[in-house]
Amino acid sequence: MAQTLADLLAQHSLVVADGATGTLLQQFGLPLRQAPEAWVLDEPARVFTAAEAYVNAGAQIILTCTFGGTAARLQEAGLESQAHEINTRAAQLAKQAARGRALVAGSIGPLGRLQLALGGMSYAEALDQFAAQAHALALGGVDLFQIESMSDLGEMEAAIEGVRQVSPLPIVATLSFDTQGKTLLGVTPTLAARELQRRGVAALGANCGHGPWDVAGIIGEMRAAAPSVTLIAKPNAGIPEVRAGATIYPVDPARFALLARDWVRAGARIVGGCCGSTPQHIQALRAEIGEKNSGAGEPIVIS
Repeated sequence: MAQTLADLLAQHSLVVADGATGTLLQQFGLPLRQAPEAWVLDEPARVFTAAEAYVNAGAQIILTCTFGGTAARLQEAGLESQAHEINTRAAQLAKQAARGRALVAGSIGPLGRLQLALGGMSYAEALDQFAAQAHALALGGVDLFQIESMSDLGEMEAAIEGVRQVSPLPIVATLSFDTQGKTLLGVTPTLAARELQRRGVAALGANCGHGPWDVAGIIGEMRAAAPSVTLIAKPNAGIPEVRAGATIYPVDPARFALLARDWVRAGARIVGGCCGSTPQHIQALRAEIGEKNSGAGEPIVIS
């Protein structure tokens, strides 16, 4: 198994990442309004099982259960005093689940409530939040960091700088384009690609959003703006619907995997899922495109 992200990208034309953590844990019994990070300490076996399921499904990169792991975000659940322990333990659980079969990316999500953009927090405070989370994740043994679901380039910049203050590990960065092809704060794929390329991240792209059908256009726009970068596509499985009291994501694994062909044609090299995607989605994705993983120097052909 590759020891670093650079190794993984050198060995494979396409890399398969994992799917959702929070919505999968909800299938395991996590209450709808409970922070998934609470289970890192309260139900570690289930967090381990979720991570292991993605490795068994063929994911070559898995995320830690720390999307909302900054102290500021954990404050909403009354867990801010346990932020360091949660992040370190989450990284350890993911590494144990990977057992050398996949790389572990420390998941870093937004601070919540657009605090930096709306003036609820200063840039220096945001930077400190992200640095503290990254430090704990690094102590837990992550192989890289994924800063994900961002809408604000200022917050993304604080997260990147915070990580780099405490760790030399690679950073991959994704934004959520969910408002007419832009982020909530109006960032376009072109602007995101140019700014993140300038920041020197190891890979960049899109996650979450409205669903897998939007991703090819976003990735194509990023490719045009920054032709040399490694691109990531990790959309959700559609907009959730409530049916008979249950939350259902409409895109099934087979359709998700077929749509992934378009992301690859547009230029994505790392592909996976976000909200509503499951190990079954990743297994289908791996079956659809993973077998076409030849050496990185060979052309990718998706017929």
